Amino acid sequence: MGKGFFNVPIAINEPVKSYAPGSPERDAVLKAYKEMFNSKIDVPLYINGKDVVTGNTRTMSPPHDHKHTVGTYHVAEQSHVEDAIATALEARKTWSQMPWEQRAGIFLKAAELIAGPYRAKINAATMIAQSKNIHQAEIDSACELIDFLRFNVQYMADIYMEQPESTSDAWNRVEYRPLEGFTYAVTPFNFTAIAGNLPSCMALMGNVVVWKPSDSQIYSAKVIMDVFEEAGVPAGVINVVFGDPVMITNTILESPDFSGLHFTGSTEVFKNLWKQIGNNIHNYKTYPRIVGETGGKDFIVAHKTANPKQVATAIVRGAFEFQGQKCSAASRAYIPKGIWNEVKNYVVEDVKSFKMGSPENMENFITAVIHEGSFDKLAKYIDQAKSDADAEIIVGGNYDKSKGYFIEPTVIVTSNPKYTTMCTELFGPVITIYVYEDEAYTETLKLVDETSDYGLTGAILAKDRYAITEATNTLQNAAGNFYINDKPTGAVVGQQPFGGARASGTNDKAGSAQNLLRWVSPRLIKETFVTPTDYRYPFLGE
Repeated sequence: MGKGFFNVPIAINEPVKSYAPGSPERDAVLKAYKEMFNSKIDVPLYINGKDVVTGNTRTMSPPHDHKHTVGTYHVAEQSHVEDAIATALEARKTWSQMPWEQRAGIFLKAAELIAGPYRAKINAATMIAQSKNIHQAEIDSACELIDFLRFNVQYMADIYMEQPESTSDAWNRVEYRPLEGFTYAVTPFNFTAIAGNLPSCMALMGNVVVWKPSDSQIYSAKVIMDVFEEAGVPAGVINVVFGDPVMITNTILESPDFSGLHFTGSTEVFKNLWKQIGNNIHNYKTYPRIVGETGGKDFIVAHKTANPKQVATAIVRGAFEFQGQKCSAASRAYIPKGIWNEVKNYVVEDVKSFKMGSPENMENFITAVIHEGSFDKLAKYIDQAKSDADAEIIVGGNYDKSKGYFIEPTVIVTSNPKYTTMCTELFGPVITIYVYEDEAYTETLKLVDETSDYGLTGAILAKDRYAITEATNTLQNAAGNFYINDKPTGAVVGQQPFGGARASGTNDKAGSAQNLLRWVSPRLIKETFVTPTDYRYPFLGE
């Protein structure tokens, strides 16, 4: 976006480091990984700028080595959540009045801390806690989080510059106030950047936050809070609690000062939260803002004119990077019969070339899925595909959880376009492919649109521009992020604002000014310079 409000380069995408053998960044992250993997940390709650220990702890283990413990975290009681709410409301009195450029300075500093001294640490934490290989950690916990912090500052400046027309008689201005009360951030395991962005973007706009990270992401969440604390986020502005999600959420949603939910996670959980907020609506001082990004059953559609090698690469990268645990990961594909054999051969060859294991070994493209519950669910669907007459596994299909939760990248081919794994969100390294007749392209597009309740991401690969146009039109509601001749993953802040509709969320586009506008309550101020002293208008006569 170039130069920011103060003629300073703000909204610039952070370059991705290569981590090639022999590079200094590779050596730095491996050193941090080994030190962190072999040490034990104790992660407290963070309330009112202070570490809070409860004595009730749970262990943290890497998904790729689940018998190894890297630390413990403390579990909140209801009184801790109530303290977090109270201290947030107290902090709001001064935080909401802080000049916006001072808030901006804090989060720009956080971006530079991650880009520099914390880069190896936050990447290593993400590799350990979420089993991301170094490339996936780099583009997430370093680059995307840095981009969120930088671009959000630029978007904030742009929002504040949007002002109504004034006249010689009156000055009209809009004040972009933070929401009245406190906000609640609920973040997932799969992206450290999302975990950092959801609470920080609300705080940037002057709000105060109670943040509940995923139990499977607490290790890297601790690094995020260390960064925010060093960057100067004042006490009470962002408070972090861990533990029972039902108790924490009930306590928060029962408060009359609750004013907003920023959520990424399960569709069913989000629907239940929405219902719970609705049931409590008469208790609130204001109508809460509800923003959520949830699940997906993301697709790839190839046309008969598509390049088979490009299609295969889109499938392999789109379905299997980070073990298919991206909200945008491809989990169903529709390939025309005319190019299927070529596509199949390329996909099988690529998958067989994958190396799988710990992210510490940077030759490994695939690591573990997040926990045993995910492993067991995926194994069940893989076993079902092995026995079903209308499904065939053409590569992969094995799994082992003796050391880590390892699921082989698996490709299922089905003769039934409504087969269970074509419809059900699995959130793992499994993709199901339906091969259609070359001339049934139009019918197949309708099938893609009707098969899933979700509407997050999707991709079309074709050389024929009429085919691309038809897909773009037919699938306009099937994907909030639609990719032409590319995989359906890899949205970049400032370039592809991210979010979907239908059962995939409210489509408020993280990484855009649109999202930030959800966290302000505008106040129009009209100042009249020469105030009238007579009620009579000219039409009344003398």
